[in-house]
Amino acid sequence: MVTRFKLLPTVVAVVALTLVGTATPAQAQELPDSVRVELERLRVRLDSLEALVRRLQGAGREPEAAVARDALADLRAAAQAAAGGVAADTVTGPDPDAQFSGRQRSMQALNPEISINADILAHMNTGDPGQDNFAAREFEISFQSALDPYSRAKVFLVHHAGGPEFSAFESEEGGEEEPGGTEVEEGFVEWVGLPAGLSLKFGKFFQRFGTLNRWHGHALPFQSRSLPHLAYIGEESLSQAGASLSWILPIHGFGTYDATFEVTRSSNGQLFGESVQPSYLGHVNAFWQLGSASDLDLGLSWINGSYETDAAAFARNLIGIQAAYTWRPPARSRYRELVVRGGAMILDGLVPTQGVAAADGSALGLWSLAEFRLNQQWLVGARLDRAENPLDTEQTAWLGAATLTWWQSEYVRLRLEYDVLNRSMAQNEHGRLWLQVTFAMGPHKHETY
Repeated sequence: MVTRFKLLPTVVAVVALTLVGTATPAQAQELPDSVRVELERLRVRLDSLEALVRRLQGAGREPEAAVARDALADLRAAAQAAAGGVAADTVTGPDPDAQFSGRQRSMQALNPEISINADILAHMNTGDPGQDNFAAREFEISFQSALDPYSRAKVFLVHHAGGPEFSAFESEEGGEEEPGGTEVEEGFVEWVGLPAGLSLKFGKFFQRFGTLNRWHGHALPFQSRSLPHLAYIGEESLSQAGASLSWILPIHGFGTYDATFEVTRSSNGQLFGESVQPSYLGHVNAFWQLGSASDLDLGLSWINGSYETDAAAFARNLIGIQAAYTWRPPARSRYRELVVRGGAMILDGLVPTQGVAAADGSALGLWSLAEFRLNQQWLVGARLDRAENPLDTEQTAWLGAATLTWWQSEYVRLRLEYDVLNRSMAQNEHGRLWLQVTFAMGPHKHETY
């Protein structure tokens, strides 16, 4: 008796299906999609019940409990067939080996994206061909993740293996070798999509002093940063801990404009000495689309802080102006491209060579570079820089370079570069030949902004 009551809803469904089945074709077409889907499921149930009746008629009478189990198994199989699009007559019952699979978020999806970038050099100084010939200059591990719809985080761990480096005003013939070490190059959380076009960054980051300062070393168009950057900031990017607020200006029409204000703890020894006081940076940028194939980018940056040593303390300002022109035909952007960049840097507040007071005046640096894409894989480039010594503005340094770059793929790049560095206080300067190999593993390759 219990089994009959359990099968009563199915009998009612079959009766409803029979009544609906008497509707005309025109009336059936007017039914909502949800009703038609439910009718299809009921038809599958009816087919399974008819198959059950045929088996019972052929096998004779069975115990009531066995009939109930078979009916329940067939109904489950029919429901699975209706949900999965499998023909009902091919389903004989549930698979005892089937594994339950939940639809909750996989724990692996919570892991950050991990990438590795490497910068390896082969080097020959024409003045001393046997010195510092090979160096695994840098290995970088990056972790990046979208924390939630409102924020994201990035952490870059870098190991400097040391190697042949040169500074703008290093008097030693062979240059200076950078000591090895591991550090957090960048590590910050960023809130994006804030009201009024704002975004906020908090942590340690490459500051918005121009565009190239934000690029990591393996992504630069030459083996080192510009000569003024080497003279006034150092070999690495200007990277300090603090907060950065960016704003896309609500100016509509021709061009896009943004502004950035940053407050950081002074930690760049070449720019601020031993100071740990706050430094303040402001940057404004304008971007114009000149046509379908070309655009122009202009930027103005300024950073203010204090330079402190045991013998002196004075205010220091560094101003940067830069421009970039890009030509990239839309139909052949993978095969033809021209990028020309240039700018000036002015350092106000010179380091005194004697006494405790800062020297008057300022140091000026100029830089320029260009790259032209010959085809999908080959590029040629040229570079010309000039910088005045912040310790003695009567001393200047010039750097000229030419490059030939081959992109084996978007993950592997080989570059041949020849540099000529001339310093006014040295009479016999020699050229340097570099072979630079960079490769990337993971989703984030040679990231630029």
